[in-house]
Amino acid sequence: MKPRTKSSWTRRQVLGAATAALAAATDARASTPTNFQIACMTLPYSRYPFERALKGLRDSGFHYVAWGTRHADAKGERKDLISPEAPGAVAKELARKSRDQGLEPVMMFSRAYVGDPDAVRIHTRRIEQASAANMPFLLTFGKIAAGGYPLWIKNLKELGAIARSNGVTVVIKQHGGNTATGRDCQRIVRDVADEGVKICYDAGNVLDYANDDPIPDIQACWQDVRAFAIKDHRNWPKDQDCGPGFGEIDHYRLLMPVANTGLDMPLACENIFEPLVPRPAAAEGVDKLARRAREYLESVIRGLRSA
Repeated sequence: MKPRTKSSWTRRQVLGAATAALAAATDARASTPTNFQIACMTLPYSRYPFERALKGLRDSGFHYVAWGTRHADAKGERKDLISPEAPGAVAKELARKSRDQGLEPVMMFSRAYVGDPDAVRIHTRRIEQASAANMPFLLTFGKIAAGGYPLWIKNLKELGAIARSNGVTVVIKQHGGNTATGRDCQRIVRDVADEGVKICYDAGNVLDYANDDPIPDIQACWQDVRAFAIKDHRNWPKDQDCGPGFGEIDHYRLLMPVANTGLDMPLACENIFEPLVPRPAAAEGVDKLARRAREYLESVIRGLRSA
């Protein structure tokens, strides 16, 4: 029988071959372990200067950092780390300070809700700051007001294009109400339909705000997750957020769906504190909890690799 030539293929066969090639490429990426970048936000060090936070995280063994929102100055007064109006040079200098301590910046907060009246302008400034710092992710969140869903989609469509042009991805995380779960956030991401807008999964908030189990939730939306805000949560004996491993969330099951994406994926610890007991009175106590959080996540990742 004469072999079929390429020119004699039917349209269905051409489409089938293209689909098979795409599936093979997807499978190849899916078989590549995710590069989990274990980071800590400087947020747990908000009572101390930014420089002390960086030193503490360096000494606690971190190689990645996410910037918090406010830090104490030399007089002990808490001030914004970087204002929305600050030029990119300020973000670049903060990034230099981070890298001088061996910490690669991976994420910063937008400090504005997506549905705010000035949301596009402020987020654009934050995107420009993240780009100046060579930082890949800008974190945002908020509850959607009644009737405000179309505005969210409109704003995020505009911001997605701006983010991509600056080498940044805007990631939204769960924050109660109609953004309480990963499924809620995925609906937003799918309606925006722009690679510049994805999910930062916050399992602690899913369990806290919605009292929803984050394990089946992330299994429904993991394809759109690009980063994690790591915090745990306890519903008993007190309703309280806490550091990873101190709460009720199974981080092995949480991270398993995204264990083989082939992507760089920050795991940025937002809360590292013990539940039920007072927070440390000195920065050295925060350092110890930061180290414990890092070691716990490293154990989880080693286990996933072995599995």
